[in-house]
Amino acid sequence: MMTDLRVLIVDDDFRVAALHAQYVDAVDGFVALPPVHSARAAVEAIRAEHPDLLLLDLYLPDVSGAALLRDVDVDAFVLSAADDADTVRRVIRSGALAVLIKPFARPVLTARLQAYARYRSVLAQGAQVDQEAVERALRIMHSGDVVVRSRSETERAVVAALDEQAEPASAQQIAELVGVSRSTAQRYLTALAADGLVQVQLQYGQAGRPEHRYARVR
Repeated sequence: MMTDLRVLIVDDDFRVAALHAQYVDAVDGFVALPPVHSARAAVEAIRAEHPDLLLLDLYLPDVSGAALLRDVDVDAFVLSAADDADTVRRVIRSGALAVLIKPFARPVLTARLQAYARYRSVLAQGAQVDQEAVERALRIMHSGDVVVRSRSETERAVVAALDEQAEPASAQQIAELVGVSRSTAQRYLTALAADGLVQVQLQYGQAGRPEHRYARVR
């Protein structure tokens, strides 16, 4: 089963931090860690909790969020009321994957989190990638890269079959559920993985080559 992505919210405003934690928890595949309200507390939480993603305000009581962003090795979105172009360019140079200007509507953060999940799926830990995968991952993260191509009835059936699975499934399992050949199911699963909509995992058995297992990115 896929593990939820863990999000640490760093914001000196307790009310805003709690609200953003609610936003995160409402998105499938994500869980908010207890928010922190200073750079020092963020560093301690990063060491203890190993979050996948920071939602980082720039105005913190001890160290600026921009300085913290440069010092930690964690994916981060900057969520800030700072709206001058120089600041936005600086935090992007420092490594922010996204910048959301406060106040923003809840769907804006939801869409960015969903794009981040797809970005992580394309650049899965331990995977080898080619230039096309790198370009696709960046496009997904920076624009959302909504997949607009029309989907065939078979592909929709493959997606539906994956949605029904509590655990990652093999191409053979999906083929049997959809009523197509294994090679056909494999082709659609590979295309969905390339779009960042499906995560690929390896399952090692007692003998033979490891089997690919597929799960939907929520």
